Amino acid sequence: MRAFFAGLLSLILVGVAVSGVLLLEYWRFLQTPIELVAEPTPESEPGVELAQYPDQRIVEIAPGTRLRELATRLADDGLISDPYFFIALAYQERVQNKIKAGEYALVNGMRPLELITMFASGRSIQYPVTLIEGRRFRDAVDSLANHEVLKLELAGMSDAEVMQRVGIEDEHPEGWLFPDTYLVTRESTDIALLKRAHARMKQVLSEEWDQRADGLPIETPYEALILASIIEKETGLAEERPDIAGVFVRRLKRGMRLQTDPTVIYGMGDDYDGNIRREDLRRATPYNTYVIDGLPPTPIALPGREAIHAALNPAEGDALYFVARGDGSHHFSATLREHNCAVRKYQLGGRCDMIKATVEERP
Repeated sequence: MRAFFAGLLSLILVGVAVSGVLLLEYWRFLQTPIELVAEPTPESEPGVELAQYPDQRIVEIAPGTRLRELATRLADDGLISDPYFFIALAYQERVQNKIKAGEYALVNGMRPLELITMFASGRSIQYPVTLIEGRRFRDAVDSLANHEVLKLELAGMSDAEVMQRVGIEDEHPEGWLFPDTYLVTRESTDIALLKRAHARMKQVLSEEWDQRADGLPIETPYEALILASIIEKETGLAEERPDIAGVFVRRLKRGMRLQTDPTVIYGMGDDYDGNIRREDLRRATPYNTYVIDGLPPTPIALPGREAIHAALNPAEGDALYFVARGDGSHHFSATLREHNCAVRKYQLGGRCDMIKATVEERP
């Protein structure tokens, strides 16, 4: 019996010792930072170490990856010392079933707890995708086809099909995507991105509509979107947008036609070759604001928030005309006489000293 108890005591002591060693090794595992090591560069010569140690390494976790598979891969890549300790850590933190697929950037000095926390949080690498202000809906959709990260699901679809997939409920898709830079993860879909852009446009339009000025000749948020798209196409200078909006709003109030070239170009479609001819200004299209009264039936581009804000909060003044100076800015005129003079000077290369005189004559 004494021999039995002695043997049992020996087993217990061995168990305690083993447990102590395991706990010590586990503690060391938790405290050991990862060290990212790169292979020597091709320019290395024998005996000369030119290897560069990277600042980060990308680890991709595919959908459906099991915790044991991930731990084994990390150990095989030399990022952690023991896969079983990594699994134990996941159970300790209660995230064994919360590892999320994605791309993760590992940096030198990270410890296992930081790794497991990052993998469970889903804070994967994000890539920028930009929808540019002033582009048309179809141009914006087509631009996504060249993005290296997005998963493409809209290729070959018509505008109507894209509208249905994205959830655009209007009869025409133009203008209904908010131009901005969006952050996406690898394998995000183009549909998901456009849904975000559409939801964002509805949100921004609603916010700006609630803060609109009084007395506008605009009855609905959609009309504001149409006017904003014209403003977006008329000028690339942010400081001019309220002045451009002021001209259009005053013309609408007076029943004057907008007479803006970007709407003519939009109505020409594929027939536009970079030039607007006299016959183009006379051609009857729903978008030719030299022919139609009021606004065109739909937006003509993707307007940004500044253009929407300007449409709903135009600058005060008396200008009813504007003409491009050739440097990106515009000359604004209150009278047709002054406007014709400005056209002669800035677009036809002639002289017109009347501009200064007529400006000084204004009350």
